[in-house]
Amino acid sequence: MREVAIIGAGDLGGAAAHTLARRDIARVITLIDDSQDKLAVAAGKALDIAEAAPVEGFATELSGSTDLYRSAGADLIVIADRFRGGEWTGEEGLTLMRRLQQLAPRAIVVCAGAAGRELVERGVLELKMARQRVFGSAPEALAGAARAITALALNGSARDIAMSVLGVPPAHIVIPWEDATADGFSLVRRLDEPSRRRLERTIAGLWPAGPYALAASAAKAASAIAGRSRQTVCCFVAPDASPAARTRTAALPVRLGPSGIVEVLTPRLSVTERIAFENGVML
Repeated sequence: MREVAIIGAGDLGGAAAHTLARRDIARVITLIDDSQDKLAVAAGKALDIAEAAPVEGFATELSGSTDLYRSAGADLIVIADRFRGGEWTGEEGLTLMRRLQQLAPRAIVVCAGAAGRELVERGVLELKMARQRVFGSAPEALAGAARAITALALNGSARDIAMSVLGVPPAHIVIPWEDATADGFSLVRRLDEPSRRRLERTIAGLWPAGPYALAASAAKAASAIAGRSRQTVCCFVAPDASPAARTRTAALPVRLGPSGIVEVLTPRLSVTERIAFENGVML
């Protein structure tokens, strides 16, 4: 991947720039924040990260800017959070998406923040952006936390847990237990139903994730887009824009590639889980 633009130099934006740089996913990373402070925040953070390159062993070039036009040549745009003002929401978020659509119509846009679901939905439904090229990576942070909590309940390692998180967090989270495994064995066999229900309540309380977990999730999505990984990523995926579609943007496991979302996977759900999922995503 040639160039990544990160919009916003807040805690999430800085962490995302550092995580992406350490993985050498792109040749160039540009951190963009229109903060009007006397100090150029984006440029300062980019310089701090670049100075760590000899120690951490990465070759990515980093720069900072206050000009959104610097995103025009990016292959991937990560929408993070502003240094002052937090994540983009509402009309400000829609305006940002519209400007990015004009500046970089071919770029893949990853909404990394916990509030990214709204940006994805409005970008696809109102601005008619391609749903394969605009998605949110925040659900992967929740899925990672779910794996860690489940591993703790089993006195095992999170690396041995395969689990997805579906729905609209935090109120409508669905865990597809039928497809979840630990050490290759079904979690339905390893955990009884009361234990699974307790875990679901605990997992719901972990939303929203912190900036470092969100940054790691965005980096995981970028790795898959760049062809460095074939791992499945839980993402906010917009509904089909057809008039018949009456669903909301929701978290789903996907496979990613250079064109964005290559495949949306459909986990096996029990009757109860399917009803809960449909109730959460239906308008």
